[in-house]
Amino acid sequence: MSVKRRELVDYFEVNGFSLLREGANHSIFTNGKKVIPIKRHRQLDRITANELCKQAGLAPKY
Repeated sequence: MSVKRRELVDYFEVNGFSLLREGANHSIFTNGKKVIPIKRHRQLDRITANELCKQAGLAPKY
């Protein structure tokens, strides 16, 4: 099962993260304390999406 990148980005933005910059292959999001890179693909694996949530200190959603 996969997760749409836009859904993950929306989840991060609702929880206080904002786009810091665009890297070569990732979008870099921050909340002022943590910096999280999100791959720039249309779909992300569910496990990857949950790991990004854990790194950000958010509850795994997927």
